[in-house]
Amino acid sequence: MATGILPKEVAVYAVPLVTLFIGLLVGYLGQRSGFCSIGAFRDYFLFRHTRLLSGYLALILASFAGYLLFWFLTPGAMEHFFWAFTSNPFTPVPGAPGGLVPAAYLMFSVIPGFLVGFICVLLGGCPFRQAVMASEGSYKGAFFVIGMCVGSILFGAILSGWIVGIMKALGFGA
Repeated sequence: MATGILPKEVAVYAVPLVTLFIGLLVGYLGQRSGFCSIGAFRDYFLFRHTRLLSGYLALILASFAGYLLFWFLTPGAMEHFFWAFTSNPFTPVPGAPGGLVPAAYLMFSVIPGFLVGFICVLLGGCPFRQAVMASEGSYKGAFFVIGMCVGSILFGAILSGWIVGIMKALGFGA
């Protein structure tokens, strides 16, 4: 295992603090710009406006660059980051709960992603925009954020175990 610039003991405190600072900065910028990923696609497909879409692409690139920076600083904390590039991607994902193959995790991402996208279109904004609206005093945004938290707790506590069991029964397990 490679050692990084920061020892693991320092990274345990530095990475969350840097993440908090970056989160506050992104939240501030999101509030000032009116950023919304759903609105970005809506504006592009309906009006061919790319202002929000360019912000969405910048967010993706900055997230990947930030993750690479953290990996460079503490590679031991993120030892499986380049897993798909260094091993057979059809084997179970190392360190992931459930020991499922990548196709199962892809289904875990794509199907709920479509559901979240559908709900966000009905609400008029992405989860990030709803969180910003909640911090600005919107009751609709606050109910969305509360529902998102309750839903994630219920999924993590109840549904994820059932889904992992079903996926293993269907042959997506290790």
